[in-house]
This record gives sequence, C-alpha cells and structure tokens, in this order.
Amino acid sequence: MAEKRVHPTDIKLHQKTRVLEISFDDGSHFELSCEYLRTHSPSAEVRGHGPGQEVLQLGKEDVNITNIEPVGSYAVALHFDDGHSTGIYSWEYLHDLGVNKDKYWNAYIKRLEQAGHKRKSQLAH
Repeated sequence: MAEKRVHPTDIKLHQKTRVLEISFDDGSHFELSCEYLRTHSPSAEVRGHGPGQEVLQLGKEDVNITNIEPVGSYAVALHFDDGHSTGIYSWEYLHDLGVNKDKYWNAYIKRLEQAGHKRKSQLAH
C-alpha cells in the first residue's frame, strides 16, 4: 500500500527565534528549530553517500535560515546563514522530521556526547 503524501498548508519562518513552523494537510503542525533542520539536512554533506557515512554537524546552535526556495511542488531548499544550501527537504521528509523530532533529536544529542562535544546552548529542538 502506498504511503499517503502530505502537503504543507502553511510555512512560517520565525527568524528571531530561529524556528520553522509548518502545518500539513493531515492536520499535523510542527515547530522545528533551524539547528535541528540544519543538523538533519538531507544533503550528501550531512548524510554521506551511504549508511555509516553520516557527518556529525557541530556548532550549529545559532544557525538561522536566510531563504526558503520552492523546489517544484514537492519540496523546499533551505538556505542557512552558515552557507549550507544543498539539502532539498521534501514535504514527506519535513513531515517525518516533525513526527520523529524527539527520537531524532535525542539520537543527535547522544552522538554529540559520544564525540565529546558539548553544545553551547541547551535550547529546545
């Protein structure tokens, strides 16, 4: 059975608080920090080219989104103020990041700790 495709009904960037707020046509609503989106970019720079090739992103606590560029009718490219702009965030991927935010964020924090990195800010994800 095919997975139901979701589409955003509203996207708002709150640059002051560095949060992307997104609502979907299934009724879900998420607030995703720029740090979370940057550290979970779907780009090869972050994810690598295969399993086990992920690159842990350090020092992204203060990163912000400078531009949101539509990619067809299925995604957006997020441009970050640290120069990163190669990730294409499909609606399904953004929805997945929202649904699994706590799980993915906790795994990221655990990877940071294992690498001996301490975040300078303990803001919510």
